[in-house]
Amino acid sequence: MDGARSVEAAARSVRSRREAPGKGEKLADWADGRLGIYTLAKANMRKLFPDHPSFLLGEIALYSFIVLIVTGVWLTLFFEPSGVEVVYNGSYEPLNGVIMTRAYESTLDISFDVRGGLLIRQIHHWAAVVFVAGMFVHMMRVFFTGAFRKPRELNWVFGWTLLMLAIITGLTGYSLPDDLLSGTGVRFAQGAILSVPVVGTYLSFFLFGGEFPGHDIISRFFPIHVLLLPGIMLGLVVAHLTLVFYHKHTQYPGPGRNNKSVVGMPFLPVYMAKAGGFFFLVFGVLTIMGGIASINPVWAFGPYRPDLVTTGAQPDWYLGFSEGLIRVMPGWEINAWGHTLALGVFIPFSLFPLILLALGVYPFIEAWVTGDKREHHILDRPRNAPVRTALGVAWLSLYTVLLIGGGNDIVATHLHLSINDITWFVRIAAFVVPVLAFFVTNRICLGLQRRDRNKVLHGRETGTIKRLPDGEFIEVHEPITQMELFTLTQHEQNPPYEIGPVVDAGGVRRRVKRSERLRAWLARAMFGPDTQIPKPTAEEYRELTSGDRHH
Repeated sequence: MDGARSVEAAARSVRSRREAPGKGEKLADWADGRLGIYTLAKANMRKLFPDHPSFLLGEIALYSFIVLIVTGVWLTLFFEPSGVEVVYNGSYEPLNGVIMTRAYESTLDISFDVRGGLLIRQIHHWAAVVFVAGMFVHMMRVFFTGAFRKPRELNWVFGWTLLMLAIITGLTGYSLPDDLLSGTGVRFAQGAILSVPVVGTYLSFFLFGGEFPGHDIISRFFPIHVLLLPGIMLGLVVAHLTLVFYHKHTQYPGPGRNNKSVVGMPFLPVYMAKAGGFFFLVFGVLTIMGGIASINPVWAFGPYRPDLVTTGAQPDWYLGFSEGLIRVMPGWEINAWGHTLALGVFIPFSLFPLILLALGVYPFIEAWVTGDKREHHILDRPRNAPVRTALGVAWLSLYTVLLIGGGNDIVATHLHLSINDITWFVRIAAFVVPVLAFFVTNRICLGLQRRDRNKVLHGRETGTIKRLPDGEFIEVHEPITQMELFTLTQHEQNPPYEIGPVVDAGGVRRRVKRSERLRAWLARAMFGPDTQIPKPTAEEYRELTSGDRHH
């Protein structure tokens, strides 16, 4: 009886193997044979991703970019990028009979006549603001934790390029409606271009198609905004995410985490489920913002006219510091050989990319100073890199001061202050505040390092006061956990680069290049003995925790 059953089971197995595969299986086999999808998925779908709230900053930027693309495609169906003048006769009665460009008229039509048009417009604009903010804060997280070190220098360049392109894309999109506010911003940009020596006039005529405002600027901005720049940015986003997969994700220090292992959740299904839910959360918040928070109400400004300017004309926040540079710069000019060089505009126009470039090149400067060629997958705690953290805060403080300068009229009217006083404050603060921010931040980091050292050696303060038999009062400390002990002591404190002996054993003086002297000076300034608190050694820890002196 058992033999008959085994024979029958074997026959069923043979019949099942002979049955033709299903359509889905055929399609999967076809795709895998040509694209290697199974091998690729097997290698990456179970990839581990660390879990930390700060890692969501990059996802906010990514999801905002997706919302931007979707809403932008929808808006292109109704927007007409034309500088042809028409007479408005639409739903917004206060502007009826007013001469305007077709671009501005179509923007009004989207806002008042297209079902859901105003909501989509505002979601698109809010998504742009959040996108740049998400990238900016994400890059600051990467900077302060040292996540830009080898092998992620190229990914840092991709992120920095994305930030620059996003700023330019925001400027071009902000200018498309051709309202009085955006037109003032375009005139501001045109004035900056004219300040470029020798070629400024030619650049302006080429961009605007003649004398400002010309008739070609909107039609030229449109393909740049909806096709060229988004296409480049999409390629950079794909390359950025590909390198994140290839290099594996960075992680904060902790037990079991090192440069060869990752502690986290698998990409599929855990991380994908969380990422999908977070996307809809970001999309929902942007939708709520677009529905209840008005942004860029173009109908309130009216169409652009070269002889008018909007009171309180402000660009989006990410361009405010560039305007602050020009607003607070003295009106210096040089007249020579019949030509005028407007230094009051050209110098700020040149400083704008240089300030951002300082952020972009820092990883390469630090790598050159340290000479560290190892791979780093464990993040730094910002307090353990005091000079780097202080430099980042100084950069942010300069950005904030210039942002105040870019809105000096708004600050003056809301706080009832003199605009001249605000301008002079920004002029002085632009030099003083970053220096103060550097020293204060550096001292705070050293204080936190000193506190970590005391916590390792003496334990955590309990707040309990105990009196000893000899009358001395002491505070009772409790030992910290091994996990916390590891986290507080795992960071490296390598000696800085040194030139070495200038005179060899034979008394021959060797030539030292200026670059080597500069590197040694920067190494001492950034990683020298005075820039950090020595972390406890194993001998110090054993000595203090094994005797009666440990309370």
